[in-house]
Amino acid sequence: QVQLVESGGESVQPGGSLRLSCRLSGYTFSSYCLSWFRQAPGKEREGVASLDDTGTTTYADLVRGRFTISKDNAKNTLYLQMDNLKREDSATHYCAASGSGGNCYYPPSDYGVDYWGKGTLVTVSA
Repeated sequence: QVQLVESGGESVQPGGSLRLSCRLSGYTFSSYCLSWFRQAPGKEREGVASLDDTGTTTYADLVRGRFTISKDNAKNTLYLQMDNLKREDSATHYCAASGSGGNCYYPPSDYGVDYWGKGTLVTVSA
């Protein structure tokens, strides 16, 4: 059974940094796409960043240069380093994973996503 559990969300001031983590259990595919999405109240869910099994990354235009997606294979954990946070980054952030052989897309897409975490809340305010 695949489970994705996010952590690291909290309140931070504009310009600050956070690192989100997503612990993946039961996820053993060798070919995959892992992603972060976010959804603010009253808005549609949007893709933030993706990473595939080759290490190739894609980012939404709004976060490119500020956010970095990475994976620690030994810990089977996906990360999202968020720097220079802005108020508009406030949202519940979700970890997502494709099924076996899934592809990543630009911009990051939920096409092919089979597994979702429950989310972690990021609030950016003064």
